[in-house]
Amino acid sequence: MSPAAPKVTHTLRLHLRVVGSPAGVRWAVQLGKDGLLAPTAQRSTEAEFEIPLELVSVPGGEAKLRGPAMQGPRGGRFVYLTVGSRAGDPASPWNRRAKVSLEHLPLDAILARPADTPVALVGEIGGTAKDGGPACASVPLLGGTWVLADRR
Repeated sequence: MSPAAPKVTHTLRLHLRVVGSPAGVRWAVQLGKDGLLAPTAQRSTEAEFEIPLELVSVPGGEAKLRGPAMQGPRGGRFVYLTVGSRAGDPASPWNRRAKVSLEHLPLDAILARPADTPVALVGEIGGTAKDGGPACASVPLLGGTWVLADRR
C-alpha cells in the first residue's frame, strides 16, 4: 500500500507589501530558480504582491505550505523579493534580493477555519536598507508577524 498523497486543505494568498522603497526601484517575487511574479501594484516607493500558496496535509497529520514562490528547507521556508536587474530591469544599478521568512505564519488559526473559507496572510516590509538602497538580505516584517485576514 503506497503512502497517501498530500491533500490540499486551504488555498491561500500572501498579500505582501513593500513600503518606503527608494523611488523607481522595480520589485518582483522569485518563482523557483529564475521565474518572476510581477507586483499587483507598483508605485514610486511601494510594491504589492499576491503570492499564491497551498496548505496541505501530509501523512501523520502534519500541515505544510507549498507553492511556486516557496524557497528554503522545511522548517525554514521563505520567499525572495528580487530588486532591480534581478526583477527584470536591465537598466537598474541594483541587483539584490530580500528574504522574507514564512516561519511565523499562523497555521493553527488557518487550520481552525473551514477549508472553503477564503483567507489571506498580510504582511509588510520596509523597502530601504541601511545603506539607502533597496532592502536586501533577511528583512523582518513590520509589526513582527503575518496577520490572518478574510480574503475579499
